[in-house]
Amino acid sequence: MSRQSKDRAYDIVLFGATGFVGVLTARYLAAHAPDGLRWAVAGRDTGKLERLRDRLAADHPTCAKLPLVHADVADTASLRELADSARVVASTVGPYLTYGQELVAACAEAGTDYVDLTGEPEFVDLMYVRHDARARETGARLVHTCGFDSVPHDLGVYFTVKQLPEGVPLRVDGFVRTNARFSGGTFASALNQFGRGPQMMAAAKERGRHEPRPADRRAYAPPGAPRYAAEVGAWALPLPTIDPQVVQRSARALERYGPDFRYRHYAAVRTLPMALGAPLAVGGLVAAAQLPPVRRWLSARLKPGDGPSEAQRAAARFSVRFVGEGGGRRVFTEVSGGDPGYDETARMLGESALCLALDDLPQAGGQLTPAVAMGDALLRRLTEAGLTFRVAAVR
Repeated sequence: MSRQSKDRAYDIVLFGATGFVGVLTARYLAAHAPDGLRWAVAGRDTGKLERLRDRLAADHPTCAKLPLVHADVADTASLRELADSARVVASTVGPYLTYGQELVAACAEAGTDYVDLTGEPEFVDLMYVRHDARARETGARLVHTCGFDSVPHDLGVYFTVKQLPEGVPLRVDGFVRTNARFSGGTFASALNQFGRGPQMMAAAKERGRHEPRPADRRAYAPPGAPRYAAEVGAWALPLPTIDPQVVQRSARALERYGPDFRYRHYAAVRTLPMALGAPLAVGGLVAAAQLPPVRRWLSARLKPGDGPSEAQRAAARFSVRFVGEGGGRRVFTEVSGGDPGYDETARMLGESALCLALDDLPQAGGQLTPAVAMGDALLRRLTEAGLTFRVAAVR
């Protein structure tokens, strides 16, 4: 039975609302949910949910009666009830490979739209293989990577492509700058991924056996090589994140990206010593993550639920500069905002959930990227919410 034919108690349920990013997202929804939106917070600890509601109500009195939903990742029945009760479920419960699989399954089965913050390629690939087909049948839109991974990059490329000619080969490079700090949950997810190289490759291959590709167009995202990028005045280091994969999937799904599309994704580093040292540091962390005792010790240094202070978040910034070329036109665009991992991520997830719940979108189901699922509607929402998308130059 599709979501359109079922009555739901809530428009949006935020699952994992008492975690670090969950609290920020709950605050965002409390401040920005339109009148009449039926939303609730969910988690396994009712006491923590009650305390969160009290904190929200102190600033937003209408939250005094905010519904609380008990749901536990260890209780599959509670996740099914959660999915059945909502039009959209937004999840901040990571690492998603450990805690997120049953909720995706429940949403796919119930025809419930789902958004999360994952940056875990293995999780996304497994969810595609296991639940895309059922989600297409029920109409559930499963939209992963709706935080800093990968909204600025996916929608930033989407915005850039719209500035370029149609029907011609296009080339886009993205250069990321940020001074933000990790939270415990983000660090735990990264360590988990670093320790699962073979499993990640196996999941990607399995997805490749199931996922169709357009026969008459090409879209690819090679890693690129380290280089000095004069176009942005920085050293460019290839970023091994999920973002290029997400951009590539959007390009394969949307004809506007042209007949031959390429995207490369970099970290922009201003000094040569940093450019030389960063790969060594990441390589050392990857090597350490292969040893379970070391991985557990590292995880204990920054636990899920821990995160930077409000002052640290207030000082954090990010920008992603895109250089796009095609049909004799070259454009420079930029996406920028504040603290990417927390305040802006809460904004991105909150607006993604509101977009799915309230906006007029294509009624496609299955696993979709942010650009494919929400495109112009989410771009408009994020711009109105304060994220900057701009054309810096045209040549």
